[in-house]
Amino acid sequence: MNKDGDIIIIEDDSDDRELLIHIFEELGKEHGYENRLVLIEEAEDLIDFLKSDEANPFIIISDINMPKVNGFDLRNLIFSDAELRRKAIPFIFLTTARNNEKFLQRAYELSIQGYFVKPINYTAYKKLINDIIAYWKNAQIL
Repeated sequence: MNKDGDIIIIEDDSDDRELLIHIFEELGKEHGYENRLVLIEEAEDLIDFLKSDEANPFIIISDINMPKVNGFDLRNLIFSDAELRRKAIPFIFLTTARNNEKFLQRAYELSIQGYFVKPINYTAYKKLINDIIAYWKNAQIL
């Protein structure tokens, strides 16, 4: 895991992508995060990106409810690929699915590193994103 690597967001909703861009720009200025933000709209494009020479992943933050390949299937694709699994990229779900025990159970069965519900207000959303990034920036790695 490269702590200065890409923060990869898989999000199909354009409004959510714009909001996350704004949050990461603010957090970068406030906390000195220099990670490149990589936004991917279609989950199936992530595998090709991760296997490209362009990819330098730090963390993956994925929505669950997406049209073609949902977040669960995406996580399974990454986890079942030996090359990608060895990269040990932290995989986080960021979703609107509140109080969904079935989703939570399925997510953790896929060995994710976090499941977070998208806050409704901007301040809480920004704090959540900062908490996630700060946690992984401070984690001990090999």
